[in-house]
This record gives sequence, structure tokens and C-alpha cells, in this order.
Amino acid sequence: MRAARNGAPRRARAGAVAAALAATAALSVTPAPAASATGDTARPASAAPSSGAARTCYIRERSPHADTLGNFFTKDLYCENAAGQLYGRAAFLAPVTGLLKTTTSWFVCWTLGDPHQGGNSVWYYTQGQETVQIPSVLGWGSIPANYLWTDQDPYPGLPRCPWR
Repeated sequence: MRAARNGAPRRARAGAVAAALAATAALSVTPAPAASATGDTARPASAAPSSGAARTCYIRERSPHADTLGNFFTKDLYCENAAGQLYGRAAFLAPVTGLLKTTTSWFVCWTLGDPHQGGNSVWYYTQGQETVQIPSVLGWGSIPANYLWTDQDPYPGLPRCPWR
């Protein structure tokens, strides 16, 4: 639809967007936890959302992805998550390759790495929405499992990453 010259439809859309953002902000009542000594800032895996609502987390078959390293993945884990940093390898001292900004994302595999606040060493591999360091990897990296709303880590049915 074209905007009228007086701008009324544009103002109406802006009002609707503002209302949607306000409603989304009102749903985000979980305070951000303090950073640990390792820089890990997501909620612990045992922390449950206060709403008691079921969380989204499931395997999607026939969902192909190819990373910049030549790896090809045929399925993914589609899951609610906390936004966070992606690391070039499953270690807090690794370069930050990307930023995961969405709160529902896909993850193509899991690997073992540094222990984190979730009480295990499982990390998930994905592509972030923003590239930080090492532009050639286009934001691909690993994030600690405690950033995902999984009930079990590694998530059943998601393959282990091809590296060890």
C-alpha cells in the first residue's frame, strides 16, 4: 500500500510498531544476570521462566546450512535462547566472531568446550546476525548451552559438530 501524501498511514504504522515494541518490552521481565569471571552472562540452564509457559525447542529435519569452513549441515535445532556472543571455538578466551541477537534461533550442531554456568561443557554452533571479529567466518561461532532453553544438553537428535 502506498503512503498517502499526508503521512497518516505512515504514522499509523509507526504507532503500531511502537505499541508492539512496548508489548514486547513488557514481556521481558527477567533481569540480566551478572557476568561471571569467564564473561558468561546468560541465565543458568536450571533457571525457568517465571511465566511457566512452554518453551520452543525442537529439531527441524531437511533444514540445510553451510558454514564458511566448508561444513554442511542437514538439520538444525530451532530453539528459544538468550542473545549473546558467539566464539570462534567453544572457549571464552576465543575471538568473538559474531553476535546472536535473536531470541529464537537455529543451531546446527553441538560440541564440548569450556565449562559454563549451565553446569556442563556443551556449546552450540550457529551463525549470528552480526559479524564481530574474523569477518571471513560471517558470524559463525559457538555459544554456551546455558543460553538456550533446552531441557537436556546436548539436545537429543542434534549431531555433534564434525570437529573435536
